[in-house]
Amino acid sequence: MQLSLQTDYSLRSLMFLATHAGRRNVAEIAQFFRISEGHVAKVINHLSRLGYIRSIRGVGGGVELARAPDQITIGEIVAAVEGQQHLLDCVGMDNVCVIERSCKLKGVLAKAERIQREYLNSVRLSDVLPFASPEPVLVPGPGGPVPESSS
Repeated sequence: MQLSLQTDYSLRSLMFLATHAGRRNVAEIAQFFRISEGHVAKVINHLSRLGYIRSIRGVGGGVELARAPDQITIGEIVAAVEGQQHLLDCVGMDNVCVIERSCKLKGVLAKAERIQREYLNSVRLSDVLPFASPEPVLVPGPGGPVPESSS
């Protein structure tokens, strides 16, 4: 499974908010990761509607986590952003292939999806943060800006 840019940016935005105290804004997140403000604004809006981020308008406003990092799993974020995806169509629905009645691949892929889902649901946002201290800070990696792309 390859995750979309929207999921990537969602996870990164949540990590940023979890490692930076206080309210932050879209521009700070975008600048930190060298990605477009438009993309960040889109994922922040989506995460806010899903209840993972609280958005406060006005002077002193910004965005912050609405839930503690140990109360958010990577699996729930992936599922919320990606939706229900399967490795192949046959895993999620019947009558899509002429060999379905005798094919064992569907079961193998269904098991792989279940294992992946269970694992991602066992990993909390707090588990993937770079430091365990009360005031952890992400450090941007080397490299230039990420090219714009539609997602």
